[in-house]
Amino acid sequence: MDRSAIEIERFLEAMAVEAGAAHNTLAAYRRDLEAFARFVRVRGGRLDTAGADDVSAHLSDLAGRGFAASSQARHLSAIRRFYRFLHAEGDRADDPAGKIARPKRARPLPKILSVDEVDRLIATAKSATEAELSPARTLKAHRTYALLELVYATGMRVSELVSLPVAASRVRDPVLLVRGKGGRERIVPLTGSACGAMTAFRALRDANARLANSRYLFPADSDSGHLTRQAFARDLKDVAIAAGLEPSRVSPHVLRHAFASHLLQNGADLRVVQQLLGHADIGTTEIYTHVLAERLAKLVGEHHPLAHPAT
Repeated sequence: MDRSAIEIERFLEAMAVEAGAAHNTLAAYRRDLEAFARFVRVRGGRLDTAGADDVSAHLSDLAGRGFAASSQARHLSAIRRFYRFLHAEGDRADDPAGKIARPKRARPLPKILSVDEVDRLIATAKSATEAELSPARTLKAHRTYALLELVYATGMRVSELVSLPVAASRVRDPVLLVRGKGGRERIVPLTGSACGAMTAFRALRDANARLANSRYLFPADSDSGHLTRQAFARDLKDVAIAAGLEPSRVSPHVLRHAFASHLLQNGADLRVVQQLLGHADIGTTEIYTHVLAERLAKLVGEHHPLAHPAT
């Protein structure tokens, strides 16, 4: 293992142990730092001794290859964290990425569905559980319905949802304890329909000898032992098609956005929504206020009489 690889491993271990970084975050750090190490090596340098000009050149190279500003910013963030770690460990006297300007990017507004559209999705998923199907297809229909009810009732991240432990379904009170990013825990309330859907699926799951002993609520034959995010996304698109919605508009993350937007639309406090979503920074939650402001401006523009003066 060369020196660059050793330094990257040290950094990742520190991020996992000390910062509690999630698996996906660590994987992204690894990819971005290994890409930067290769770039520096081509320039005749080394990762541990790279300078500010190397960082700037790398970002320019990414831009020239068509990487979006958001991707460039992610690379820079990983590089900054890496060199801050080396500096803190006493391995470097400076931080070569410290003064590099973050690539500017427009903050896209989240895609959302209307309340009526979500209602159509849920009604379609529920109707599938009432159809005459084989045991395997009945189990899958109940699983999809339970997942859909839970994500819209709680706003959970899809990774949090599919990896719920089976103990999560043994609730006396209509709430869930969710373990989010960085191991942070939060309590989210459940609707009656979400509780009912989860309970119905749990009964079918426990009656299946192949699934009953899994520690996950939504077990599957995968490396993780639980349903994958991709599998739920595919099932959700099938529901969207059956509901007469454009499948490209529907995803687990879009339903998380819908949860937040619909709460704010109906008067929920922004701080409460922040806590329910598990956002560490309220600035992340504030984007939903922009969605509502944009929608309000559109409604005024379309329906206010002064927006269309008589000619």
